Amino acid sequence: CKKAEKLWFLSVICHFLTKNLDAEGLKSIAQNYDLFFIDLWGVVHNGINLHSKAIEVLVEIENCKKKYVLLTNAPRPNSTVKTFLKKLGMNEKILQNVYTSGEAALTYLKKKHLGENFYHIGPPRDFDLFLDFEKNKSKDINLCNYILCTGLFDTYDNDLNYYKDLLNNHTKKKMICTNPDLIVDRGNKRELCAGSVAMVFEKLGGEVIYFGKPYPEVYNQSTDNKNKKILAIGDNLNTDIKGANLLNYDSMIITNGIHKEEINRDGIEKVCKNYEALVNFMQSELKW
Repeated sequence: CKKAEKLWFLSVICHFLTKNLDAEGLKSIAQNYDLFFIDLWGVVHNGINLHSKAIEVLVEIENCKKKYVLLTNAPRPNSTVKTFLKKLGMNEKILQNVYTSGEAALTYLKKKHLGENFYHIGPPRDFDLFLDFEKNKSKDINLCNYILCTGLFDTYDNDLNYYKDLLNNHTKKKMICTNPDLIVDRGNKRELCAGSVAMVFEKLGGEVIYFGKPYPEVYNQSTDNKNKKILAIGDNLNTDIKGANLLNYDSMIITNGIHKEEINRDGIEKVCKNYEALVNFMQSELKW
């Protein structure tokens, strides 16, 4: 009964507070904020191409003498993501604002687990996360001190039952998850992320330490966010918007992202209610 009341309240709040900025643009509210946390994948690019209107927004934020962080749940160091974005055509000035969940996790691992053996779950492209302690990578999950999950194996990228079987007897070990996202859209293709594997592990009874949105550590590490009026922009209610809600930031959802089909079918109010999230603003795509 209490949960039903909470969901109803969220629905009412979303209905009255979620303002569509497609006509007015971000420029209509930009002066109200000191700092912007802006998601990358789904907002600034789609894994294949940069979104030109989103790049224009970043330039205009700079022109307004405002600060922004391109905060992403990419499970790799800042340098690797910057190299990827540079190949997509992003300029050096914008690249300086990138901060990744992988970078936050790397700081923690070097501080707390350096020298311990780990078992890596994820594709080879994520190996650069642990280059400095690669010698501690165990090929046998039975011989590791902890499990490092950055994604899914290339050969089992769509089979969560494989991970259920793999992890079933190892729930006493801790898992470090460097990307809390459950899914991502690469162009028109939907892919599973590390968060889906971590969820399997938790359902088995295992403990997961997450790095990335919606958890506060990645925000706090990325920049000085104290005593600032902040707007978080993203396309994922579970990460971008929940993170804003947890930290009492205002939020804006990009509706052509992860939740596009749900929003088109059910409307923003119902979708907010389903995810128990509060959203202040919405745009179909990020534009000034």
